[in-house]
Amino acid sequence: MPKTVDHDERRSMILGAFVTLAVRDGLHAVSMRSVAAEAGISLRLVQYYFKTKAGLMQSGLAMLENVSNERWEKRVHSLPEASTAKETLRALFAEALPTDRQKREFHLLWTAYAVLGQTDPEIPNHMVVAGPSRLLQHVLSLFRQGKALGEFDIELDADSEAAVLLGLIHGLSTAVMIGLQSGDAAMELLTCHLDRLDVGKK
Repeated sequence: MPKTVDHDERRSMILGAFVTLAVRDGLHAVSMRSVAAEAGISLRLVQYYFKTKAGLMQSGLAMLENVSNERWEKRVHSLPEASTAKETLRALFAEALPTDRQKREFHLLWTAYAVLGQTDPEIPNHMVVAGPSRLLQHVLSLFRQGKALGEFDIELDADSEAAVLLGLIHGLSTAVMIGLQSGDAAMELLTCHLDRLDVGKK
């Protein structure tokens, strides 16, 4: 009886080879052929699942976002049931900062995508912006929740603060990545900024 092929598993295996290659040699070095060689499969099989290099690169970007979201959701679900908006945002900080191998790989690859998206038509810039835009909306909803529950000043501009906080996360993540800040120092800075938004603090 022929063996049943698990197509999701095979796609994940190919994307895993893609990440390994991109982290080791750089995103610019990725090709359908090199990913096939890294995965130990035929080029035709990579083409079967991803059609073109653009399809492979775009699937790789989507996978990065999905894995990052899964890690954050797992961290949030480990919080006590009555967690505040601030505690949920701190969980985001802890997950966003590149303080372990997997998070460093994510930040390295996402940054490479951001740069490549400015010059490579196979990585449309709107694809690079889409993930951070979704994250911005999530952060914004947490600020609105915090205002509604009295954690943050009712006059706080949630839209502006969400944009500033996302900028801080990205900037400090890069600082940790290059060794300008330690993970602990970056976490303290993010928490300090968030604490300044408490009710009664100006």
